[in-house]
Amino acid sequence: MKARHGSAGKSRKNWNRVPEGRHNLRTLTQARKMMTRPPQILRRLLHCGLLGLAVFAFTGAGDPATRFNEIGHRMMCICSCNQILLECNHVGCPDSDGMRNELMAAVSRGDSDSLVEQSFVQKYGPTVLAAPTNTGFDRTAWIVPFVALALGLSIVVLVIRSWKNRPAPAIADGLRPVRGAELEEFREKARKETDL
Repeated sequence: MKARHGSAGKSRKNWNRVPEGRHNLRTLTQARKMMTRPPQILRRLLHCGLLGLAVFAFTGAGDPATRFNEIGHRMMCICSCNQILLECNHVGCPDSDGMRNELMAAVSRGDSDSLVEQSFVQKYGPTVLAAPTNTGFDRTAWIVPFVALALGLSIVVLVIRSWKNRPAPAIADGLRPVRGAELEEFREKARKETDL
């Protein structure tokens, strides 16, 4: 029995020992394993980040008060005060209270956001929306400001280039520009004559 235990002990010791010729192979394998770990760590961090973002985005998504607040800030009061529906502070406003009550009833019924907005547009017209929709001709309200900005910047660049590349002013016949020491002589003469 002792022989068995002794041989088992030797085999365990020898198992952990790497022959000299295979030492480089073992370090290569360990290096490859270490190289594959960073993508796994990055993948786990990405999953955690996406999960955190989803929790943050959907927090309060089903809460009626939150939905009421979000939808109410996407609509305008129609009393011609040009304010957001929930922020209308027009004293004695004839429309905002009724609109808020309609909005609260629709949210408490569980109507979707788009259904609530559509019903308000049908009842009060498209001016009830605080921002234009992203369909049809309303897209121009989103595109035109960026196009105008790009066009304005390009015009400014062209004007500055034309100023920069402007030719030197023409000099009268027979005159040459005065430079260097000759210019300093004229300046000194002007100082003496004007007693500065």
